[in-house]
Amino acid sequence: MVTDEIKLTRDTEQANRARILLDDPMLQEAFKTLEQAYIDRWRVTDIHDDKGREKLFVAVNVVGKVKDHLALIVSNGSVAKSALDDLAKEAERKKRFRII
Repeated sequence: MVTDEIKLTRDTEQANRARILLDDPMLQEAFKTLEQAYIDRWRVTDIHDDKGREKLFVAVNVVGKVKDHLALIVSNGSVAKSALDDLAKEAERKKRFRII
């Protein structure tokens, strides 16, 4: 149980850090700028540059995957926070009824 609480606490803390990153205007601008730069470069690739377009396609998708990963950490942290709240309520209930 203690191990579960440690993991849940860690997940909650990671979610808080990920939320700060996702809300950071500088990081939002970096994602936007990178994605647009890759798309702009893709548009001007030579018609025979299949490998170049594939690399740019991957680059655009990596930017999205980083954002998605941070969002997943935030989501998992919300679940962890709820589980920690449930554990705290259960502990309080046991204490109140002297079950401990």
